[in-house]
Amino acid sequence: MEKEALRIVYMGTPDFAVESLRRLVEGGYNVVGVITMPDKPAGRGHKLQFSPVKQYALEHQLPLLQPEKLKDETFVEALRAWKADLQIVVAFRMLPEVVWNMPRLGTFNLHASLLPQYRGAAPINWAVINGDTETGITTFFLKHEIDTGEVIRQIRVPIADTDDAGVVHDKLMMLGGQLVVDTVDAILDGSVKSISQEKMTVTGELRPAPKIFKETCRIDWRQPVKRIYDFVRGLAPHPAAWTELKQPDGNTVVLKIFETEKFIQAHNLIPGSIRTDGKTYLHVAATDGFVGVHSLQLPGKKRLKIDELLRGYRLSNDFNVQ
Repeated sequence: MEKEALRIVYMGTPDFAVESLRRLVEGGYNVVGVITMPDKPAGRGHKLQFSPVKQYALEHQLPLLQPEKLKDETFVEALRAWKADLQIVVAFRMLPEVVWNMPRLGTFNLHASLLPQYRGAAPINWAVINGDTETGITTFFLKHEIDTGEVIRQIRVPIADTDDAGVVHDKLMMLGGQLVVDTVDAILDGSVKSISQEKMTVTGELRPAPKIFKETCRIDWRQPVKRIYDFVRGLAPHPAAWTELKQPDGNTVVLKIFETEKFIQAHNLIPGSIRTDGKTYLHVAATDGFVGVHSLQLPGKKRLKIDELLRGYRLSNDFNVQ
């Protein structure tokens, strides 16, 4: 079958999913429909905001569905009417069997990890938080249990010690776009040889990648410096690690922290104690050294470098974080 004849339905929501859709559209593949999340209220005015995938679909006049419930009969019938040969899912939702089992060539997903590692909603964040030096991108066929289907293809990607989750996200997004196209081509020419995840070689124990909530992002200063450093970059730039700055008068203010530096050295300070000259640096005590804070944000303010913040916010060694 020629790629122009293969009827593809694409499902995705965030920026990460736009690149793969763009590669398919610009590559001349026959995307007959797009499915994305319903519009959500955002900002102070709570105006409904389109998802990045919806925005792209509208700009390129692609048929679009935004179901509230994926088992809704009206949606299922509308999807069936597109007569897809293949469905592709990138950063969307867990699909019911009536949806993923519909096309004759199946449904495959692009996942931002080297499956079976990091099954779950936040694989990029957790790989960086855990200090991994390598991650990757995987395409696999969907089945009942989430992220467990047979693997089609993978690309391995190094994680530098200075990479944050945003940097890794962008690397995997670009590589994922190409991997989606390569996977479609392999399905078209019949060269696909998928492999069960149970038969794949895995080094070390399997790690999960659960959804990240606000409380997940709170820094524990009782950890070693390296753990805190990885934790901060694993949550940067979004949703961002945070801590509470306790002032001498007992009041607290939430600080989001985006970028840090490691200083391994012995000390006798309580974890969370601050050392600063009030002008150029802010170091926070951890168990085996100090975490140098380079970039942070106060509530309602923009993100600042530490020297910019210290020029307008008076800090001293009497403060601490917790």
